[in-house]
Amino acid sequence: MVSHKVLTHYPPFPDDVPTFSLFTISLSKLLARDEIETQRLIQACEEIGFFYLNVQDAGSASKILEDVDRIFHTAVDLFDLPLEEKKKYDFSGRGSYFGYKETGAEVLRDGYVDRNESYNVPRNEMLAVSNDFPTPEVLQRSRPVFQSMMRTSHSIASLLLELINDNLGLPKNTLNNFHRIDMPSGDAVRLIKAPPQPENDRRTALAEHTDYGSITIVFNRMGGLQVLPPGETTKWVYVRPLPGHAIVNIGDAMVKFTSGLLRSNLHRIVSPPGDQANYTRYSMLYFCRPDDHVLLRRLEGSSRIPKLGEGVVEEPINSKDWVLRRGLGRRSNLPSIDFEKTAGTEMMNRAVKVKA
Repeated sequence: MVSHKVLTHYPPFPDDVPTFSLFTISLSKLLARDEIETQRLIQACEEIGFFYLNVQDAGSASKILEDVDRIFHTAVDLFDLPLEEKKKYDFSGRGSYFGYKETGAEVLRDGYVDRNESYNVPRNEMLAVSNDFPTPEVLQRSRPVFQSMMRTSHSIASLLLELINDNLGLPKNTLNNFHRIDMPSGDAVRLIKAPPQPENDRRTALAEHTDYGSITIVFNRMGGLQVLPPGETTKWVYVRPLPGHAIVNIGDAMVKFTSGLLRSNLHRIVSPPGDQANYTRYSMLYFCRPDDHVLLRRLEGSSRIPKLGEGVVEEPINSKDWVLRRGLGRRSNLPSIDFEKTAGTEMMNRAVKVKA
């Protein structure tokens, strides 16, 4: 088993590094349906699409922090397996986004390849919704903690969707009926390992992108996550990790459902700042995505959701096809890559500056 030092003995995030100021939202207050906190949540979703979520104040939901700690250690054991063993669980050749991705498997717009390895653990398999692919023994041993973490994460996402739904004035449970925990979907826990890069050749570890789904819940202990502030085109800013907090961001599906009212902001992963750059960075994410069959298009029934522009025709694509196109469309083993076709919703809001 891995030593606890691998995940705890690293330098603090430097105080002199500029960071983006995100809203800090209390999960406890959201659970209590606090109106002011709910309005702050909506503001964060519309203006930047990122916020801190304080989960340590949320009663039984705070157990997710224990689950996350245990899964981080499982991730170290997983990535320590021999490469040839891990590659047995690369299912991209079978048309699946789940499973293992080795370092360098994705091409960035600048022509370089990524500098991280990852594993997408499917919620479908862990919660026995479906069982399409084998799972490494190291993950099988941790099935109970994955199940606990996934259920808690999904319940948090469901709460956020409920509050957003009601703020939009949509028919009750419209959004949650698109995200049922017992239906096949692209929901997954992603484990990421990004080793330290050479000091004279530090590049993007994970290219700029928007997330594919609806809600992403991020847990990390080191810096490296950067966002592109609204209205900026090149000025990337770090997001400081906060103990006891998740970082939550809105994904493309919510942009499509709300015709751009909610924001799926561009972000990327680079080397951590300061002395942290000399350490391996592990991170963990829960992706909450619409059920596979759900069409990603503007929802009817809300006066707050902007109408489509004149002559705009929405692409008839469901959640499963959207995730596969975005998740597999930039693999380095493809004969050619269409960066525009595999893009997300970034062009809908990239240059939109938040009003003062």
